[in-house]
Amino acid sequence: MTPVILTFDTTHHALWAEQVALDARVAAQVIPAPADSDAKCDLALEVLGEEAESLQARLRAEGILFRVYTAGQESA
Repeated sequence: MTPVILTFDTTHHALWAEQVALDARVAAQVIPAPADSDAKCDLALEVLGEEAESLQARLRAEGILFRVYTAGQESA
């Protein structure tokens, strides 16, 4: 399964997202944000594809702003 990379504008949101993933028992790892991403924060969250959709829903419910990174472009 291909991992999904989520990028953030603040370190606070990146670390908050990591905590939400831990609380939800979703396998996620903080990684450096890809150099070609528009992230204003140097941190990103890598999530296994099968769990990414449910984690994204949880992050939205918490009010955590993020973008889904795909090489060459990002989507909100």
